[in-house]
Amino acid sequence: MDDVFKALADPSRRDLLDRLNTRDGQTLGELCSGLAMTRQSVSKHLAILEGANLVTTVWHGREKRHYLNAAPINAIADRWLRSFDRRRVQALADLKAALEAREEPPMPSFPVPDHPSRFVYRTVIRTTPDKLWQALTTTEFTRQYWDMEFITDWQPGSPMIWIYNGTRIEDPEQKVLEADPGKRLTFTWHGVTPEFSEVVGVDAETRATLVAEPRSVVTFDIQPLDGSGDLVQLTVTHTCEAPDSTLIGMVTEGWPPLLSNLKTLLETGVPFPA
Repeated sequence: MDDVFKALADPSRRDLLDRLNTRDGQTLGELCSGLAMTRQSVSKHLAILEGANLVTTVWHGREKRHYLNAAPINAIADRWLRSFDRRRVQALADLKAALEAREEPPMPSFPVPDHPSRFVYRTVIRTTPDKLWQALTTTEFTRQYWDMEFITDWQPGSPMIWIYNGTRIEDPEQKVLEADPGKRLTFTWHGVTPEFSEVVGVDAETRATLVAEPRSVVTFDIQPLDGSGDLVQLTVTHTCEAPDSTLIGMVTEGWPPLLSNLKTLLETGVPFPA
């Protein structure tokens, strides 16, 4: 965590994180625009943020795009803020905002990524590739940190049935795309059925927007860290080939706490309390 606090201590680096929070997936040139810093200085700051795991980079053709990674910040919150404290801190923050009556417009609920809409999250977990694979694919684990069950044989092309809080989500387009145990897992996201919408509180207008979007795809890349023995890097990429995807905006807020819960479960044996 020392690297995270050191990275966050510099206002220029915090400004870069703010820019990525507003619009994720920017190139170096886009991040330099409007800043009173040289391109070289911005590159150095980004290298520090990447070293602290606060920024993840992905190559799109010849373009290197930068994505905000909330994993270390979630880890700090999990370490010092318990469930009751989270609610109390949020209530105080809401009160402070109301009393200050700021004139500037509020930030949108979900950051709007570039097209194609993409969310990238990277975290390091003290576990093994096999154990992490088991946590991603077996009901024993998914129930604990996700409240989810998957019915599938995890073979490429096989259908997937999702069961969330007792609600069955079944659709021909839900299927496994790639499955390399301990290395990589890719599947299409579940459909937004009326039953699922009712369970999670999605209104009719939002559901219509989600249904109209192309089916999104999530990929889990598992990579052991060299020489660590028991440290694994997990990169989650969720993509929807739609501009300003509503779904990606929503999962952008959903993935960080879910994956933080997965990390806590694997490292302590107990999921973080909801």
